[in-house]
Amino acid sequence: MRVPPERAELIRRAAAARGESVTGFVLQAATKAAEEELAIARETLVPSEFFDDLLRALDATEQVPGELADLARRPRCFERG
Repeated sequence: MRVPPERAELIRRAAAARGESVTGFVLQAATKAAEEELAIARETLVPSEFFDDLLRALDATEQVPGELADLARRPRCFERG
């Protein structure tokens, strides 16, 4: 990875302060950033009233046409947190 000298020095100093290798420090930081980014992609926070309205709308399968009603009856992958 190409890094400007001032950033490379900053990373080296931070790794040394933790008693880690530069590789270990960068890998740990990149892994944490990746986990946080994927968590954001998996979770969407909405106000509770909106969520409750959404669930009510999904449960109203009698108002959903044909094959969409079949999809609406499938188990959900979201929940109230």
